[in-house]
Amino acid sequence: MNKHLFAALFLSAAPAIAQQSISTLPPSVVTDPRIAALRDNALVNDHYAWDITEGLTTEVGQRLAATEAEARAREWAVRRLTAIGFANVHVEPFTMPVWTRGAESAEIVSPFPQKLVVAALGYSGSTGPGGVTGQIAYFPSVDALRVAPESAVRDKIVFIDHNMMPAQDGSGYGQFGAPRRQGPTIASLKGALAIVIRSIGTDHHRNPHTGVQYFTDGAKPIPAGALTVPDAEQLVRILKRGQPVTMHLTLVSQKAEGGHSGNVIAEVPGRDPKAPILLVGGHLDSWDQGTGAIDDASGVAVVTAAAKHIMDAGRPARTIRVVWFGAEEPGGFGGEAYAKTHGTEHYAIAGESDFGADRVWRFSTQLMKTDPALYEELTAALAPLGITKNDEGDADGTDVGPTIKAGAPWVSLNQDGTRYFDYHHTPDDTLDKIDPVQLRQNVAAWTTMLAILSGGIEPGPKQPKRR
Repeated sequence: MNKHLFAALFLSAAPAIAQQSISTLPPSVVTDPRIAALRDNALVNDHYAWDITEGLTTEVGQRLAATEAEARAREWAVRRLTAIGFANVHVEPFTMPVWTRGAESAEIVSPFPQKLVVAALGYSGSTGPGGVTGQIAYFPSVDALRVAPESAVRDKIVFIDHNMMPAQDGSGYGQFGAPRRQGPTIASLKGALAIVIRSIGTDHHRNPHTGVQYFTDGAKPIPAGALTVPDAEQLVRILKRGQPVTMHLTLVSQKAEGGHSGNVIAEVPGRDPKAPILLVGGHLDSWDQGTGAIDDASGVAVVTAAAKHIMDAGRPARTIRVVWFGAEEPGGFGGEAYAKTHGTEHYAIAGESDFGADRVWRFSTQLMKTDPALYEELTAALAPLGITKNDEGDADGTDVGPTIKAGAPWVSLNQDGTRYFDYHHTPDDTLDKIDPVQLRQNVAAWTTMLAILSGGIEPGPKQPKRR
C-alpha cells in the first residue's frame, strides 16, 4: 500500500491518538518493514474476518452452549478452518450441563396492568407454564438486597435496579453485573418467590440482556429474569406511585446434565516444534437471542484472520494455535477444558478477542516486565493503528484465563467498548452491528502482534496440512 495513502487514511480516522502515540515513542524503535507491510495490508485488504463473521452468523446463527446449534457450529468451524488452510484442525470434546429457555413473559397485574419485556437469565429456575404471581420488593442495588431482612423478601418477586453507564473500557460491567451474578442467590436464600433485575446494559432499546448466573451457597433455584432497561425504568416509576405492585412472571426453562460441547483447535505450524506456542482465541458459542455477531463471532474471526495473514506470509518459527472455545457464556467451560488438556505445554503468549469488533484503542501485556524491548517494539508497531500502550493493564479473556493462571504470559488488545453493552447478550447482537472498517483494524492489530512474537517468518513452502 502507498505509505502516503495509508497515512492519510489513518490520520483522518484518529489524528489526535496517532500523533500522541508516535510522538512518545523512543526514537530508536523502528518497525520491521515486513511487519509494517503485513499490518498495513490487513488494515485495508483483509476479508477473512468479515467472511467468517458473516458465514457463522448466517449459516449457523445463534449457538447456545451444549445444544445442537453449537454442535453445528463446531462442524462449520472445522470445515471453514480446513478450507482456509490451517493444520491439525480438530475438536476436543467435553461434557457440561445444558440449559435452555422456554416461554417467558412479565406483566404488571396491579395497580397499572401492562406487559413488560423479560428474558430468563442462564440457569434460571422455572416458574412452570402457569407462571407465578407476587408483590414486587424493590432494591436499588444488590447491596441493599444483601442487608435487607428476610421479611422484606420472603414470598415476593425481588426487583434490583442499578445505573450502568457506557465506558470505553467496559469497566462498569464488573460492578453493575453483580445484580445478575449474585442477586438470584441472595434472593433465593432470603425466601424470594422469584427475581427480576434491570438488564446489565447501557442501551434504551426494548431488548432484554440475558447472561449467566449460578445459584450458590445451597440456594434453591428460583425463576430469575432481566427486564429491558426501559421496562425497568417503567417499573421504578410505577413503584414511586407508592402503591403495592403485583407482577405475574413466566419463565419456563430446563436444565439437564450430560450436555456436549467442545473446543475447535487449528494451527499454523511453526518451524521449531519445541518453541513456546502463540495461543489466540475467542469463543464459538453465543446466547440464544441474537446471532452472536459481536459476542463472539467477530472475536474468533479476528484472531483467525490474523493467523491466516501470518500463514500467507510464510512459516513462523513459533506455532500459532487458534482456539474457538466452546461454552464460554455459561461459565468458561471451554477454557477450563483446554487448560486441563494442554496443561503441560509452554506458551510465548496467550490472548483472546471477546469484546466486540470496534477499534482496538490500547493494549497491555506481561512483556512490559519480562521483555521491555519487545514491549517497545509492539508499542511502535501498533501506534500507526491509533493504539496506545497501557502500563497498568491486566489480562483479558475468560477462555485463556485458566491457561494464564497456570503461568502463560499474556497480551490484551482492548477494543473500544463504548457501545458494546448496548447489544451484549440481546436480540440485537446481529451482523449489522459489525463495522467492517473497525473489524479490519482489529485484524491489523492482532496480525502485528503475532508477527512480532512469531520468532520470525520465513517465506517458502508451508508445512502440509494434516488432520
